[in-house]
Amino acid sequence: MNPQIAEFLSLENQSDYLLCCGDAAEFLQEFPSQSVHCCITSPPYWNQRQYSGSSKLGNERSVEEYVEHLSAYFQPVKSVLKDDGSLWLNLGDTYKKKNLMGVPWRVALALQADGWILRNAIVWHKVKGNPCNANDKLRNGYEYLFHLVKQERYYYDVNAIRHPPGKPYYKNGQIVTPTGVSGTKYRQQICQSQALNEAEKQNALAALDETLAKVARGELPDFRMIIRGNQRSTHSDSPAYSGRAEELKKRGFCILPYHKNGTKPDDVWQIIPEDQWRKDAHFAVFPKEICEIPIKATCPVGGVVLDPFMGTGTAIIAALELKRRGIGIDTSQEYQMIAEKRIAEFLQSPENKIDQLSLFEE
Repeated sequence: MNPQIAEFLSLENQSDYLLCCGDAAEFLQEFPSQSVHCCITSPPYWNQRQYSGSSKLGNERSVEEYVEHLSAYFQPVKSVLKDDGSLWLNLGDTYKKKNLMGVPWRVALALQADGWILRNAIVWHKVKGNPCNANDKLRNGYEYLFHLVKQERYYYDVNAIRHPPGKPYYKNGQIVTPTGVSGTKYRQQICQSQALNEAEKQNALAALDETLAKVARGELPDFRMIIRGNQRSTHSDSPAYSGRAEELKKRGFCILPYHKNGTKPDDVWQIIPEDQWRKDAHFAVFPKEICEIPIKATCPVGGVVLDPFMGTGTAIIAALELKRRGIGIDTSQEYQMIAEKRIAEFLQSPENKIDQLSLFEE
């Protein structure tokens, strides 16, 4: 084992980050197995940019060769990743002779074939995007971020990434949820329903009143109601496929409560690529914001985040900001120097200064 890596991963070591210059596939052979909690990375894209460093990744003659080459890098990643760890992989697509190659999905399917489990395919909508001079196609405005895991059960702190619920309010003496539900329309639909019998109507009204009371008491942030004959079940009208359809069949209604801690993010993220004027030599900037949800959800506080294609260290800075530790690897000594400078500036800036001891006290 590389002594530098062994020292960083030892329980006695309190360093926040480690940057290594070299090929990730070789460096990861020096890591102990199951030593990293989370890997988030954006490797070189195929035939799109010229990167500093000695890696040949991204310059392959065919897309098939690129997929095979890149997939091989994630075999040692899988080894060093804890069994309950996560891999987050950002990839963009490219054209060859006007043909969109589907590179991200080719890689994702290859990783599935290697035993990875694909949990989410996040669409990163870049909002601004780059100009497009082609007159025969739409402008490309998104990339993919794939979430992959080694096993069906893995570390995932969903409450760390929920959007905080809004506050209910009163209007004309009635409690109203943050999304504007007062129960008035539901009450009218129940009373006028031709699909509910009298007993079902009374039960539905009682359930509606109790749900509104929970909102008023602060026990429930929001809800929706499905009433037989008015709203349809969200997944299927067949009880064989939907538990809500079964409930509608038996009771005539069902209440859909929102989670008390707020809603989960969806799988389309609107994040502007780094909106700062960067003067360094890296041509593929990676926004820090895209790292935040993955790190919060799949790496515990004090855990280790790995970026085997770290570029100028954005994922490492995101890890440090969120009180995690970071390991970055890149073949470019130039990028490593830029990463060191950026991390030093981050650690020294008053608004981002980290209490070094708090990282290990929690």
